[in-house]
Amino acid sequence: MRNPQPKEWLSSDYSQCYYADYKPFNFVDGEGVRCSLYVSGCLFACEGCYNKAVQSFRYGQPYTAEVEVQILSDLEQTYCQGLTLLGGEPFLNTDICLPLVKKVREQFGTSKDIWAWSGYTFEELMKESDDKLALLSEIDVLVDGRFELSKKDLKLQFRGSSNQRIIDVPKSLAQKQVVIWEKCFDANENYEQIKRV
Repeated sequence: MRNPQPKEWLSSDYSQCYYADYKPFNFVDGEGVRCSLYVSGCLFACEGCYNKAVQSFRYGQPYTAEVEVQILSDLEQTYCQGLTLLGGEPFLNTDICLPLVKKVREQFGTSKDIWAWSGYTFEELMKESDDKLALLSEIDVLVDGRFELSKKDLKLQFRGSSNQRIIDVPKSLAQKQVVIWEKCFDANENYEQIKRV
């Protein structure tokens, strides 16, 4: 696993503007029905990465205006709660992700939420380049941190390892400290709640 210094990895140096996959109307990449864009390229190289092929910045195919139009069209569906950015590493693909999230905000305001998964921690992103900070400022929920194989836990909600956090980004930016997303729970807690009903 690699750990970058602040501003060491710039999207402009690495991104090839490729994406690995686009999955509309899925239920696994965050809360509700989501449109998920998997961008290509990641430098963290976490041991046990579930999507190792997507670490290559040339995996998949070039991101096009047609793909963006399709995503925005799919988001128009009333049952679709929002957009999810995954990868790969969204914050090393800001040439794709930042224009897309800005268009989502222009078209839908805050009626559609935006989630992102990142190997960066929230604290690392706060020390990063302007494009990464701009992308962070448009996101509602961030699942942050490297996947750590020794902390893998299949019972966790929306996370692969227990070091990762589900963060309410607007509240965290306002308070200048991490605020955990209120709806976060783990499977054990949920099971205990269900048993009590």
